Amino acid sequence: MRCFGCLCCYNNITNWNEYQFLAEESVALRTLFDKLWDGHEVRDDGDGASLVAIDRVFLHERTGGVALKSLLASNRAPVDPSRVYSVMDHIVSFAPDRARDDARSPGGEVFITQTREMATKAGVNIIDTDDPRQGIIHVVAPELGLVLPGMSIVCPDSHTCSLGALGALAVGVGTGDVEHAMATGVLRLKKPAQMRIVVEGELKPGVTAKDVALHIIAKFGADGGRLRAIEFAGSTIRNFDIEARLTLCNMAVEFAAFTALIAPDEKTLAYVRSRPNETFAEYWDKCLTDWARLHSDEGAVFEEEIAIDAADIEVMATWGTSPEQAAPVSWRIPVRDELHGAQTAKANAAFSYMGVVDGEDFDTLRINGAFIGSCTNGRLSDLRLAAAVLKGRKVADHVHAVCVPGSKAVKAAAEAEGLDKIFTEAGFVWGSPGCAMCFYAGGETFAPGARIISSTNRNFEGRQGPSVRTHLASPSTVAASAIAGRIVAADPAILKVVNS
Repeated sequence: MRCFGCLCCYNNITNWNEYQFLAEESVALRTLFDKLWDGHEVRDDGDGASLVAIDRVFLHERTGGVALKSLLASNRAPVDPSRVYSVMDHIVSFAPDRARDDARSPGGEVFITQTREMATKAGVNIIDTDDPRQGIIHVVAPELGLVLPGMSIVCPDSHTCSLGALGALAVGVGTGDVEHAMATGVLRLKKPAQMRIVVEGELKPGVTAKDVALHIIAKFGADGGRLRAIEFAGSTIRNFDIEARLTLCNMAVEFAAFTALIAPDEKTLAYVRSRPNETFAEYWDKCLTDWARLHSDEGAVFEEEIAIDAADIEVMATWGTSPEQAAPVSWRIPVRDELHGAQTAKANAAFSYMGVVDGEDFDTLRINGAFIGSCTNGRLSDLRLAAAVLKGRKVADHVHAVCVPGSKAVKAAAEAEGLDKIFTEAGFVWGSPGCAMCFYAGGETFAPGARIISSTNRNFEGRQGPSVRTHLASPSTVAASAIAGRIVAADPAILKVVNS
């Protein structure tokens, strides 16, 4: 038997031995995903699905209260409440002076109060709106050391795949699935096929992890991931810091991935060691031994492999209503005659909704709003890049610009560096942490028909409000566009200074 560093065995939280979920050492060549799966497989049901042990369950107030209420109503309780974390992030107000129960949508406070009540009854961990640890779950979980290499994690949010950046098996599931995982400690999952995306070489100045993600999705399509478990590898990925890796894995679901992951390395270990998690401190040496195995064996087989030259990637922005409808900002929007088949039908609908013209240059698109934040690009490194672009400059008069840090820890760190002043002096609203304008939930949003540039992850029709037209880009591109009042890339010389 062997362990991959998941806390369920170290904490002796429950009698996991009866499940025998730690797989026997195999002589076969294994991918990183194989090793994570084998390390948590309780039982192979023989029909392509398995019972998989779950180390962490994360909830948020949009659906967490519902899951907990249903669980308790059935006279069940979490098998181990200490491994369940309920976080307030989706519906909370992002107003700078928000009160404890303030929601950003009319009547939304019921999500907050019900989740708080149910979490208290169930005895699970609560990261409440007034907690200094509060923030978007995919931001705070790594911050707080709640995600470790080798763990299995589920959350009723599709961007849970972000956490695979630390070498974890992290899957977004439905509300009923997390209820089952809380009650039993296991979940029935079908093992997916696998894909490896290898990015090699040095990125051009100003190109970020967000641009890498948009490049991949634009080149291979929004369904290119084919519900596979995707491992990102290559020198470009190794050169990314942990926050950039979180951004890349976050966007994998927009590529139709089952999940995404990156093998742990020295950067991962340094990051994990710096987190305020003392639970595994006495097991550190054991963790290092087990985590050293968390990589794909040389010669391990993937169902599909993609190779990308980093030099081919440009600063990107979307022009349509899907992340796949993206192009380099220095280029132009496609001409529909250049497209083929299904691309043409999708483009026709996108052109109509977005109000763009065939062959139009990006820098002719006048924007009305700009948003920086979300679980994709709301971390401290994101805010530093945007602040470098904004410093000493002003947002265009016709642009309503908002920045919402991904967590209270990010907000506090940014304020300690004076980044908040750079944002506010430039004309940005500096908000309270949460998902905020990533998706429309009623309440405050951009005006109908407004053209927005956003550091978020989705841009389908109405995502940020009725008739709002959203262009996805990196935080630095959002900041540069907010200043120009139109879609432009940031001066790479500025970003080179920050990155150095």
